[in-house]
Amino acid sequence: MLERLLLVAVLAAAGLVIYRLYTRRHVQRVASAPRDLLLHGLREGVPTIVYFTTPQCMPCKTQQMPALQTLQTELGERLQVVRVDATEQPEAAERWGVFSVPTTFVLDRHGQAREVNYGVADAAKLRRQLQAAG
Repeated sequence: MLERLLLVAVLAAAGLVIYRLYTRRHVQRVASAPRDLLLHGLREGVPTIVYFTTPQCMPCKTQQMPALQTLQTELGERLQVVRVDATEQPEAAERWGVFSVPTTFVLDRHGQAREVNYGVADAAKLRRQLQAAG
């Protein structure tokens, strides 16, 4: 029994490490790409959240959008949110490596990707990521 618990713990740790490495690689790939057309017209010096969604995405409507609206209300002009409908702009979703929605990218004040969230990211998590991005 103890061996099985140890095996489960090792597999869970390995899965977490693989997930973290994949996430870090994805962020680096997006950050190293040329400035995307989605970011054209954004104010310099203001952090940005790029939010990929679709009209059919219920978690997007019921969880992700309220979290983004909370942050937008709190931070006002100190935050930019770029909403991207992945069904209307599939080439943008492909460029950013988005395979599911919601997906959010946190960009620093210079427009460089610092974090990526696959699935719903609540307001507290996004706030922490924005603070860490500077």
